Amino acid sequence: DQKDDNNFNTDAYLAGQYEGYVNEGMEDLDPNGTGIRNVRFEDGILLPKYRLPTEAEWEYAALGLVGNTLYNRVVERKEFPWNGDGVRTDEGKYYGSFVTNFKRGSGDYMGVAGNLNDGAAIPAPVGSYWPNDYGLYNMGGNVSEWVLDVYRPLSHQVVSDYNPYRGNIFKNVMKDADGGVAEKDSLGRILYTEVTPEESATRKNYRKANNVNYRDGDYESTIQADWLGNFDEKNATAQMYDYGVTSLISDRSRVIKGGSWNDGVYYLSPGSRRFLNEDEASATVGFRCAMIRVGSPAAGKR
Repeated sequence: DQKDDNNFNTDAYLAGQYEGYVNEGMEDLDPNGTGIRNVRFEDGILLPKYRLPTEAEWEYAALGLVGNTLYNRVVERKEFPWNGDGVRTDEGKYYGSFVTNFKRGSGDYMGVAGNLNDGAAIPAPVGSYWPNDYGLYNMGGNVSEWVLDVYRPLSHQVVSDYNPYRGNIFKNVMKDADGGVAEKDSLGRILYTEVTPEESATRKNYRKANNVNYRDGDYESTIQADWLGNFDEKNATAQMYDYGVTSLISDRSRVIKGGSWNDGVYYLSPGSRRFLNEDEASATVGFRCAMIRVGSPAAGKR
């Protein structure tokens, strides 16, 4: 069985540190089977390297403008993941029905008895409402979703226009005394260490490992009056945002997107954004996985 430091991990496997069980097969639940079967792709042992989507990726997928274009022109803009500027559908027998799960007003989570609107007082099953033009369900409503970015109120003013993302911490694989890959941790994962200033001294794209508070919480952007005093880089963000006194923004604040069953219409727009501490949880926040696409950005092209 996979447990503790023998959990399967792709990086550990490629580094030769995964000791799997060979030729033992999988348990066969077929009542007519032998009790043992070969591993299949569907068992999920070989999977892509999933991660949370960045805020830009999530917003692009939520807006789904693929259905609103004529050649290379966007002919109809959107406010929500669906067409139009309202929250009801004009589709045939469903005319007037809510297209997602949200709170219409104070205490109105699903309508009134005998005439429910979205029909769900809590998160509804996936597929209960219409998908957007990318075929994605619940990109607005039902539950909000974590994204990978660290939260800053003005991130869009300082991030790059190509693959924008706030939260980069550059790392190298930890090496042992012989220069090989260090022993994996107690959960079977390869260990990493942050890039040192000496290693990044000649790089053009970054000069230090941790760039979470780049231009928003670092020394260059500080608003402290005593700019000649000693600068504490570890607590720079807390100093700038006065964490715990006038703000809850920190380097552990992650962006959440999309409205939930407990939110009003405003948060259903893909452009709306909030934050939550990354080690907290909520009945209104979930997540979906993303992965790096390889090959052509369009299907059927090389």
